[in-house]
Amino acid sequence: MTRIGFGYDVHKLIEGRTLILGGVEIPFEKGLLGHSDADVLLHAICDALLGAAALGDIGKHFPDTDIRFKGISSIELLKQVGSLLNHNGFGIGNIDSTLVLEQPKIMTYINQMQKNIANALEISENQISIKATTNEGMGFIGVGEGAVAYAVTIITSLG
Repeated sequence: MTRIGFGYDVHKLIEGRTLILGGVEIPFEKGLLGHSDADVLLHAICDALLGAAALGDIGKHFPDTDIRFKGISSIELLKQVGSLLNHNGFGIGNIDSTLVLEQPKIMTYINQMQKNIANALEISENQISIKATTNEGMGFIGVGEGAVAYAVTIITSLG
């Protein structure tokens, strides 16, 4: 059986935080605000995978009220989501994602993001697509106040 999942995440950009996207630390004067490292890309991917498997969402498994997840790397959360999928008999077909932010430009970091995600989920890099776009200066993203990520995934039952 094939299943499709969709994920979305948004975080505010603020000074005094490190910007981490796809598990990559990106030099920039602002970072994303959140309980964990606030990696919007990985959070959207986690939600897409969990949703496809009907296992809830990232907040159910890693609540922001739990001190164990304070400052945690979202790569670690993604690894746990991958383990949950494996434990429930699912394999990942592919992941397609889009990051939306005005600055910084991230094209040069996409290959490393794909490697990080592939390693965390124990899948091939060619199963992961990451695209980036801006919001053309419109809305909170357009004025540099935040970042958004969308992800879609296909998983299959291994049983």
